[in-house]
Amino acid sequence: MDRLKGKRALITGGSSGIGFETARHFIAEGARVAITARGTDALEQARRELGEETVYIVSDAAEASSQKQLAGEIKEKFGQLDILFVNAGIAALKPIEQWDEGTFDRTFQINVRGPFFLIQALLPVFGNPCSIVLNASINADIGMPGASVYGASKAALLSLARNLSVELISRGIRVNAISPGPIETPLYGKLGLGAADLKAASEALQNQVPAHRFGKPSEIASAVVFLASDESAFTVGSELIIDGGLSL
Repeated sequence: MDRLKGKRALITGGSSGIGFETARHFIAEGARVAITARGTDALEQARRELGEETVYIVSDAAEASSQKQLAGEIKEKFGQLDILFVNAGIAALKPIEQWDEGTFDRTFQINVRGPFFLIQALLPVFGNPCSIVLNASINADIGMPGASVYGASKAALLSLARNLSVELISRGIRVNAISPGPIETPLYGKLGLGAADLKAASEALQNQVPAHRFGKPSEIASAVVFLASDESAFTVGSELIIDGGLSL
């Protein structure tokens, strides 16, 4: 249980779902952890469960200018950073005719632009070695109605993982990505669907998964721990698909 002992980690969007569960796993493995969320209420709720040793930072993943401020706070709190888990993201799913420019732009700002400029801002703070894990999605690899923009943003994130891997490996920085399938998180409750429609959509999606269930946040967190740890020291620019067989 000490695979991350002494390491310093930042998790964006760490107050709920996959990010929160990963924070729990990181702490259990001996890491010092900082998490971000957009609001203080979410961070206070996380604080009650994660404790006072964790660092809690209000930060908006959509704002490129906020990433420099976040990097400055991490440098002040930790000095250096050994692990970055880029988890904050948005999943807006709707037919092509219902998209507007504002929602399109916000999807790419949160899912692609924010992560890119956060990595850029953290370059002077990253240790050597260092592991970056990007939370992509199986929607980058498969087609699904309503997921055109979301899937495109996550595909861009996967491309970022591959290209930055080549660029940053000489600095001792590894970049990898995970692509989860449907996971039991609050994300699906934020799609704007009514209770009946959400239930129907969930059942239909589960029927497409060979494992016949949604994944658990803990199953994703375990994979992130592996990619963050020295056990994966020779894993560079990889995409780890965790989708219960959905993409088969």
